Amino acid sequence: MELIKWRKARRSEAQGDACVELARLPGGIGVRDSKAPDAGHLALSRETFRKLMEQCR
Repeated sequence: MELIKWRKARRSEAQGDACVELARLPGGIGVRDSKAPDAGHLALSRETFRKLMEQCR
């Protein structure tokens, strides 16, 4: 079983109050709240993630 490797997003707040973590998933990108990692995550296709990032800029 391959473990998912989560990393803090580069644009998360430096003080850690609003941190988003990202991970490569088979066929997409995982997004979760670093303060509640056991609460689950969003699984987005690469195309949907790209569109989300365009909207956030």
